[in-house]
Amino acid sequence: MSRRYSPRPTDLASELPPISYVWETPNRRPRRAEWDIPDPAVPGRLTPAMRAKLERIVRRAPEVMVKITGRTKGVAHLKSHLAYITRNGDLDAETEQGATLAGRSGLKDLQQRWEDDAGLDDKRRRDGSLSINIILSMPAGTDAVAVKESARAFAIETFGTNRDYVFVQHLDGKHPHVHLTVRSLGHDGKRLNPRKADLQAWRERFAGELRLRGIAAEATPRRTRGRVRKADRGAVLAMRKRKIVPDVDRLARKEVLSEARDGKTAKYPWDEQIKSRQEAVRRRYLDYAAELQRSGGAGDQELARQVRQFINDMPAVETRRHELKNELAELANIRRRAAKQDVGAKPRGEARGDERAR
Repeated sequence: MSRRYSPRPTDLASELPPISYVWETPNRRPRRAEWDIPDPAVPGRLTPAMRAKLERIVRRAPEVMVKITGRTKGVAHLKSHLAYITRNGDLDAETEQGATLAGRSGLKDLQQRWEDDAGLDDKRRRDGSLSINIILSMPAGTDAVAVKESARAFAIETFGTNRDYVFVQHLDGKHPHVHLTVRSLGHDGKRLNPRKADLQAWRERFAGELRLRGIAAEATPRRTRGRVRKADRGAVLAMRKRKIVPDVDRLARKEVLSEARDGKTAKYPWDEQIKSRQEAVRRRYLDYAAELQRSGGAGDQELARQVRQFINDMPAVETRRHELKNELAELANIRRRAAKQDVGAKPRGEARGDERAR
């Protein structure tokens, strides 16, 4: 991450990174967001944009999801995907031109046009993608119309007139979401190859469009909420659902059991980095609370209290390995308690023998 530092008041115990350190995903191409621009008159003061974002975070505004679900590599794969997102033409699709394609005839027209365009892409590698498939989603209960309108505005803003795309809204699940499929090759001859920084920018843009439509939404990384563990991959979750132990779980358990038998705890540099990063994040939040407290306003006082409560409610800094160690310790305790109960209880056969003796 770029080591940019905002000017801070001289009475702080130590210099801390800018506000983006807390609620943005680290990337190699950091950009200056509105909530990361300090007040030129009083650099240490929270600006209205900073304060608004802080309020959304501590009040736990719903988090948007913008996820790349895959890429189509061939014409058959592309046509299959378009049929899937439109439910074989049962759902209307909307293109970058604002045209609505309805029914099976609309689906066939769309598939044929994209197939023809793919045939003109003579510079694509054999394993190159024809399209990138994206899901834009919000938690259950979010207004579906606002989600669709926000997805439309997001697509226009992000891809404009440079790339062909099509999107379809699905309402058959708990979470209202939109499937957005974008052609990899742009009209400028450049291919779409989003990186981590792009995905974070996309999340922020989608959240911003939702807020413009009255929907509370945020786009913060997990560390903003005190979470350090990455979400498990879909393949791993599917294996667990089928009662199959994934290699990642098996190897982690083997490592933890080995440590327990040897009575030694392996030290990993990334554990210390995670802990240090979380300490910096929480320290920064306390810095915001102190700044709000100094203002004296009733609203700022209440927000300072909410910030401190938000920190208190953060989960423990625990990785998957730590969780496995805790599970192992709990299992050992259960077995020890069961063993003590067995020793204290008289065996049934022995009790019968005593009855006969009497």
